[in-house]
Amino acid sequence: MKVGKQSFDYKNVYLHNSAVVVGPTENEGPLSELFDFHYDKLDCKQKSWEQAEMQLYRNAFNICLNKNNLEVKDIDIVIGGDLNNQIIIGNYVMRDYDVPTIGLFDACATSVAGMIVSGNMIDAKNIDNAIVAISSHYGTSEKQYRYPVEYGGQKPESSTFTVTAGTSAFFSKEKSKIKLTKATVGRVIDAKINDPLDLGRAMAPAAFYTIKQHFLDFNTSPNDYDLIITGDLSYYGSKMLIDLFTEDNIDIANVHKDAGMLIYDRDRQEVFSGGSGTGCLPAVLYSLIRKQMLDGELKKVLVVATGALLNPIIMSQKETIPGIAHAVVLERM
Repeated sequence: MKVGKQSFDYKNVYLHNSAVVVGPTENEGPLSELFDFHYDKLDCKQKSWEQAEMQLYRNAFNICLNKNNLEVKDIDIVIGGDLNNQIIIGNYVMRDYDVPTIGLFDACATSVAGMIVSGNMIDAKNIDNAIVAISSHYGTSEKQYRYPVEYGGQKPESSTFTVTAGTSAFFSKEKSKIKLTKATVGRVIDAKINDPLDLGRAMAPAAFYTIKQHFLDFNTSPNDYDLIITGDLSYYGSKMLIDLFTEDNIDIANVHKDAGMLIYDRDRQEVFSGGSGTGCLPAVLYSLIRKQMLDGELKKVLVVATGALLNPIIMSQKETIPGIAHAVVLERM
């Protein structure tokens, strides 16, 4: 049901078991014990970065099926996305599975966009269930948006480090301990930033707009949530988001965390300002945050995925980098 200007309220959408498969850098971070599987090398025993990311995507999808005691024939639809041209990772993996598939691209906001699409379809009783499958990979993203890893280019401290991860989550009308209750669709916001390395600050204004609109549509405030988690603003983008709300006389500092800051240890790992990538937020959400919700540490979480809407062609034309952010609410039943 539509609420306010750009939000939805759900009655019967639930998050079930999920899966997260990561690369070596992520496994060396603070959340290593919470991931389902990891690879010790970035190539994931494949011949190219693209095939490595496909392996992450495929592993997470299969693990998600197994953890939910499902077969492919039990899935009504797969909503998938990644950062590569024509979202080839998900499309090339799903050619091996006999299941309806919709590919989405909203950059690093794709994970929550997928949750919104699946949530709307389930709540409207068009389908009974869906898997939202998302991936990103350091090697493919560097090649796609900046410079190939092999180039060895130097980066400033404000750079974000693309998370290598494949994630899958099962959503259904059947009840579970975590319910998807609300969603807010963002709009494209251009902060007039043109540095493809500093994506955190390019996306922060979009996160600010979406969160503020969410508060307006549902008549809530930061105090109504145990956690507001964004992804993937990292250090500089998170600081900018808090500053934007402070200027608006709203304090979110006590309840806000960013997935890009949680998945790595910036003091110990060489990840610049923190994590980014389509897989960043869901890798943290479906490992750490989901566990904390099941354990009762968190009861109501506002999840905000942020995306930088750029590609190399438009950047060579001296364009700026628009951002977008989508939000959902997860509640422990």
